[in-house]
Amino acid sequence: MADEGEHVVFSDEEAAFLRHVRFGELPPRVRPEEFVELQETDPRPDRPDNHLDDSEWRRP
Repeated sequence: MADEGEHVVFSDEEAAFLRHVRFGELPPRVRPEEFVELQETDPRPDRPDNHLDDSEWRRP
């Protein structure tokens, strides 16, 4: 093990192996044909139009 202040230099292959051990594999790539098209919707109102009393209305 390296002492405090010493730098250990790894080869590219060793660094790739250590990255794989630490982080694992990436998930499979999403292909363009697997994308979905977003549909814009109206934003949710802050409170219902028929509210009776502000004290009864609580935000989730």
